[in-house]
Amino acid sequence: MPSSERSDTHRAVMRCILAAFYAAAGIAHLWVPEKLLAITPSWVPFAPQIILLTGLGEIAGAVALVTKPLRWWAGVALAAYALCVWPANFKHAIDGIDLPYVADSWLYHGPRLALQPVIIWWALYGAGVIDWPWRRHRSSR
Repeated sequence: MPSSERSDTHRAVMRCILAAFYAAAGIAHLWVPEKLLAITPSWVPFAPQIILLTGLGEIAGAVALVTKPLRWWAGVALAAYALCVWPANFKHAIDGIDLPYVADSWLYHGPRLALQPVIIWWALYGAGVIDWPWRRHRSSR
């Protein structure tokens, strides 16, 4: 399999995995918003409405990520979203807030916080916004 086809296959797999995670997170935002309200920083205005909108946004982003016409924009939006929710991840870790199916342990929180930049990169790379660190070499004609 040529390198570019292999890269396209990897990106497609990455997109599907990331879309599944974002869809699950979006459903959680709609299903148990009160749990996510607990990790929302106090400076976020209209927190219940923000949680509802971010849940809908995560689901829409997941769908858009696996559709070619919207893929690029979904990658940019989901990367920006991952950056914007990082403060909630810190609050969750520092305040030790219990959430369903999430361990309240630094064995979870430490890697989760450290991997947030990877999630941002994953959205951008999987959507084809960036090629870093695996740049595609253009053949000269």
